[in-house]
Amino acid sequence: MTAVPIAETVASLLPRAKAELAELVAFQSVADPAQFPKSECEAAAAWVAGALTAEGFTDVAVLDTPDGTQSVYGFLPGPAGAPTVLLYAHYDVQPPLDEAAWISPPFELTERDGRWYGRGTADCKGGFIMHLLALRALKANGGVPVGIKMIVEGSEEQGTGGLEQYAEAHPELLAADAVVIGDTGNFRVGLPTVTASLRGMTLLRVQIDTLGGNLHSGQFGGAAPDALAALIRVLDSLRDEDGSTTVDGLAADATWDGLAYPEDDFRRDAKVLDGVGLIGDGTVADRIWARPAVTVLGIDCPPVVGATPSVQASARALISLRVPPGQDAAEANKLLAAHLEAHTPWGARVAVEQIGQGQAFRADVTSPAYASMAEAMKVAYPGEEMQAAGMGGSIPLCNTLAALYPQAEILLIGLSEPEAQIHAVNESVSPSELERMSVTEALFLANYARSKRS
Repeated sequence: MTAVPIAETVASLLPRAKAELAELVAFQSVADPAQFPKSECEAAAAWVAGALTAEGFTDVAVLDTPDGTQSVYGFLPGPAGAPTVLLYAHYDVQPPLDEAAWISPPFELTERDGRWYGRGTADCKGGFIMHLLALRALKANGGVPVGIKMIVEGSEEQGTGGLEQYAEAHPELLAADAVVIGDTGNFRVGLPTVTASLRGMTLLRVQIDTLGGNLHSGQFGGAAPDALAALIRVLDSLRDEDGSTTVDGLAADATWDGLAYPEDDFRRDAKVLDGVGLIGDGTVADRIWARPAVTVLGIDCPPVVGATPSVQASARALISLRVPPGQDAAEANKLLAAHLEAHTPWGARVAVEQIGQGQAFRADVTSPAYASMAEAMKVAYPGEEMQAAGMGGSIPLCNTLAALYPQAEILLIGLSEPEAQIHAVNESVSPSELERMSVTEALFLANYARSKRS
């Protein structure tokens, strides 16, 4: 099997891939029934199951996981004695945020300026299409040389752990010799990259109560304890003057030894406004790959439009803490909860609720499967060598798989390069990246099968 036919086959299949991705993007599969109907996720799961069945997968099943969501599983038998590779993606997506800020509708695939826009195009519905393209290219050029297990998660973005719990209760289901997590991406377009580390995360909701009900700010303001003001003080305590994360007892001084992230490149990727400084200290790579980072995801308080002159009786916020490799997410969760309670002023009542949690992950990029991946990337990206970078996001399933199958090699690749703007408005995927990463995965599977025979 040579690279040229694989690449030619993938290129010929790209229009079909675009059409399928458009169908999948159309499902508003946000795994939060408070925001979108659960039926949208169920319909997306059924679509994925149908796609696997059409590709010849056996044992296709829609799995009801303990968090109330659904993941989709299928098995594609390989040649006798061949190794088994688990391919992972997720079909659930982040909410669209401000739909008015999208240039085109978030759940309608739209081509513009050489990219395909829509929620989930890169993260991670495009990852599932990448897997399909790779397998189709192999089938057209002699067959898939390994056994394939496919698992497509339905609640990765919510961090509720349903698939992790299901895997722990059914440890034989996802057992494999190697795992390809299709949910990360290249450091930038055209630079083939494997992800060496992921930060873990903990998600907390904090509520502060001070009064039996809102009060007139003219009659009571100045003496009545304002819950919103108390919350603002608590949230401000999570950062020091330069913006570094400051959670009592949590170390925040680790350094990143690997691929550098120049500050000018980061400013451009993050679309930082002219004259606005970055936060924190150390290198950019230190800050986003090796250190904890707190983010206030949302605050419940009166909007400006329609606000009344009132002292607020209650206020709450949703807080995310990203936790780097080497720090335990459960311990970080305890420290963050204790910090919130300790910094609540005026004796206000504070309640902290854990919403989600996942451990950090570090891949062994020296394991043999990475040699097969490096060879594949070198061919799919002529003139480039495989790079290893960190990623600030979290994929909690990685640690579950590493614990269940300690001998399995875990590789992280995908389509979420900086221009993709995952989790933000106007998310998109580069068709050229989808094409080349699909070629990469097909060549990797061929290389990996060959390495296991030698």
